[in-house]
Amino acid sequence: MLLYFLAALSLTLQAHASCPGYENCPVGDENKLNVHLVAHTHNDVGWLKTLDQYYYGANVTIQQGGVQYIIDSVISELLKKPDRRFIYVEMAFFTRWWREQDGEMKEQVKTLVNEGRLEFILGGWCMNDEASTHYTAIIDQMTLGLAFINKTFGKCARPRVAWQIDPFGHSREQASLFAQMGFDGLFFGRNDYQDKFQREEDRNMEGIWRASASLNPPNADLFTGVNQNGYSPPSGFCFDEYCADQPMMDDPSLEDYNVDEKVELFMKRATDQAKNYATNHIMWTMGSDFQYVNANMWYKNLDKLIKYVNAAGKNVTTFYSTPSCYLKALNRADRSWKVKTDDFFPYAEQPHSFWTGYFTSRPTLKGYTRESSRFLQACTQMEAGMTSPLSSSSGKLRRAMAVAQHHDAVSGTSKQHVADDYAKRLFIGREECKDLMNEVMMDDVGGNLIFCDFLNISTCAFTQQHDDFIVILYNPIARYITHYVTIPIMTSSRNYQVREVNIGGGERGRVVESEMMTSSQSLVFRAEIDAMSTSSYEVIILPSDEDDQVSSKNDEGEELLIANEFYEVKFDSDSGLMAKIRNLKSGISAGVSQNFYWYNSSVGNDESSQQSGAYVFRPNSSIPFQCFHGRGDSKVRSVKTSSGGLVEEVTQYMSEWCHQVVRLYKGKEFIEVNWKIGPIPIEPDGYGKEVITRYDTSIKSDKIFYTDSNGREMLERKLNYRPTWNLNQSEPVAGNYYPINTRAYIKDDQSQLTVLTDRSQGGASLSDGSLEIMLHRRVLGEDHKGVGEALNETSSNGEGIIASGKHYLIFDTPQRSPRLHRILAEEIFLSPIISFANINNIPKHIRLMTSELPENVHLLTLARTEDDSGTLLRLEHQFEAGEDKLLSQPVTVSLHKILPDLHFTTVHELTLGANAEIDDVTRLVWKAKEAGRRHKRDLFSEVVHFEKPNSVEYDVIDDDGGIRLDIMLKPMQIRTFLLK
Repeated sequence: MLLYFLAALSLTLQAHASCPGYENCPVGDENKLNVHLVAHTHNDVGWLKTLDQYYYGANVTIQQGGVQYIIDSVISELLKKPDRRFIYVEMAFFTRWWREQDGEMKEQVKTLVNEGRLEFILGGWCMNDEASTHYTAIIDQMTLGLAFINKTFGKCARPRVAWQIDPFGHSREQASLFAQMGFDGLFFGRNDYQDKFQREEDRNMEGIWRASASLNPPNADLFTGVNQNGYSPPSGFCFDEYCADQPMMDDPSLEDYNVDEKVELFMKRATDQAKNYATNHIMWTMGSDFQYVNANMWYKNLDKLIKYVNAAGKNVTTFYSTPSCYLKALNRADRSWKVKTDDFFPYAEQPHSFWTGYFTSRPTLKGYTRESSRFLQACTQMEAGMTSPLSSSSGKLRRAMAVAQHHDAVSGTSKQHVADDYAKRLFIGREECKDLMNEVMMDDVGGNLIFCDFLNISTCAFTQQHDDFIVILYNPIARYITHYVTIPIMTSSRNYQVREVNIGGGERGRVVESEMMTSSQSLVFRAEIDAMSTSSYEVIILPSDEDDQVSSKNDEGEELLIANEFYEVKFDSDSGLMAKIRNLKSGISAGVSQNFYWYNSSVGNDESSQQSGAYVFRPNSSIPFQCFHGRGDSKVRSVKTSSGGLVEEVTQYMSEWCHQVVRLYKGKEFIEVNWKIGPIPIEPDGYGKEVITRYDTSIKSDKIFYTDSNGREMLERKLNYRPTWNLNQSEPVAGNYYPINTRAYIKDDQSQLTVLTDRSQGGASLSDGSLEIMLHRRVLGEDHKGVGEALNETSSNGEGIIASGKHYLIFDTPQRSPRLHRILAEEIFLSPIISFANINNIPKHIRLMTSELPENVHLLTLARTEDDSGTLLRLEHQFEAGEDKLLSQPVTVSLHKILPDLHFTTVHELTLGANAEIDDVTRLVWKAKEAGRRHKRDLFSEVVHFEKPNSVEYDVIDDDGGIRLDIMLKPMQIRTFLLK
């Protein structure tokens, strides 16, 4: 099926005879201090207003500014004078503006771009968050924006510099992805106030970020700079109509003439900033949030500023520039730069103000966004596999997911009506993808697929109202999996039979073992699904037989225990809590106690007025309160609610608003913890509450724990410690919280406890052997970081919202754990898409692969290009170097064996962002100043090509010119291909 479609696809990357690139940049004066003036606007893709409201300039009672007017005004001013420059970032807005323009305007803009006067920086659909985003979604949103730039303006417009000026902390994996996309550098605006102070003292505001411990330098090296003023102008030089700084008044006959005063202030600001930087080049960010609606006001004053500063005859010169031109000037300095290998989390802009609350804020939106990313991957795979045109597409969900990665979206830091808008966009996109899947699987069958969006809370009207039905599962992973399917049914007092559907007709398929789960009134069975394929099962009701019901309840005081082939989990009969985990395969055990607690949100105190809010986590005490029943009853009520051949589970009630189910599945090497929090009460105490679960173990972790970086490489975290500067800790809890995107673990020499999550959350290890993860927040104060609302999400009845989700526990040796958590993380993120159909509407069988990928290779992308002219394929080695004796080795994948029907005649290897052929991309290289032996690639040269020691091998294998494609992957390497 994929064969015919791909044979018809082609992609021609837009080419130009030459690109001026860095050669079009001002050089400056090597004998003076050079001030690069960067005219820019920062346009949030939703925050206080929705995306649409920001574009049109609506709802001005909340915030001024309209993006359409900003771009109109800037283009008009750029056309007036050839030396003026401007940078633009967010393609979610620019694509809208572009569609509204006539041919003449488009040609003028293309000229501005080709001449370097209008430069696209970053170029993603948005400026994504770096704490709460999964790497797959980051790559997708960047690809979407870069594709528009490449298609519309050609390769000369390819962004060279990443511009993350507003996100609230910066991840190492984000820098690695940027490097693999071909960026030469990164500039950002926020880093911890203590870190910044030390960097200023050391003149170390810029340097080399070595963003991977697995990829050989310089493949994940990225030159990185911290902006002096965040992303605002220096005090006294904001010339926007919403600013209070004085304009350049240059008529000497007027009493308010201020040129001399402005020039003198410019010299002071510039020389003060230069004391913190290593070269005679510095950059001023001339703009801010939604500025340049009146670009004439800006440029008229900047023209004068440049004129009079340069005429002053001082040792300072200034000119219009861009971040890429500034970067090139630093590269020409031919000096050595310090190397950083950790990340920039957590972020605090002052004492007691750690921006670690947003790691968990709006947990339901975070969960919905993560789940929608899974839905999108399945949708694009099916779309790519069809040979005939489809009436639906993945486009709406691609764009909605891209918007949701914005640093005020998935982060949970927008106003409530904006968060609602993000969710609505995802819903609309998902609905179109449902139509696409229905068309793919049911078009020739009749009937429709039914999707149940509330399976996570055991609700599905279709299955609860029908006795018999079909269950269809699509596996987006390029590997055979088994998956436990839980289906809400009408009543647990009836018997059901689950049987494989024989798609080809003939005899009925085999009966599949299943059982009832009375705790949730659900039916559970174990499905088997081939790589990127569907499996279908029929569920039919049988005559009732009470003897077949699976249910058990423990007697009061009886020790609880659940077990499968791999684990034995004991619960204390006195406290009701989990007490011990034993790994039956590895023969190790540890005391493990798990419970739920809440921190009282601070509303300020004598030390600081800082409150907890959407961004900031600040508890009023370092000791949390236990979630328990009223009247001082702290015992957890634990009941064994299921004990059968497939599932053993214990349901635990910590309080009326806090409970969970702990499960073991037959044949699965993990412990599932299904938690449910809410509505968080705020009466009668009036306290905001930030709810955590804490795993206290006998593991000797030495106050060290590990977290993932955007779902990929793991980073070590140490209590009250920062690797590159001396920390003066003002918040012993919040100051030790880090983002957990997919997993965290603690370990000693013998054992390791890994906790995998189904969404981004915040977590810490505040004592030896302890790991706590924040699940939900209901905060009544406001942290005064701009959003202007308390984080008090409520349902239609005014009560706090309920959040539910899952943790997956792996307890094993440190040697065996990486393989288990790497594979499980992939299966959690890309769990099967489940749909239903009437019993007589058997869907078509979908099979996009005929054999599977190795365990250490992940098919990251299989999708049509945005212009529908080719197929994008990404393969990823999903193990770090040294993690696993076998799976951390390089691996070669023969694509023609995995997809033998995939017929293509040409293949191009692209950068990770898919906007340039890898052979055409060169990156600036920097001298590294680091202790110990330097890597040979740290030697200075003007440019370097991406490392390609094992390029794609092509062999013609048939008379039609088909290609044999062998792809070699090293640990953590992602390779991107365009097939046609």
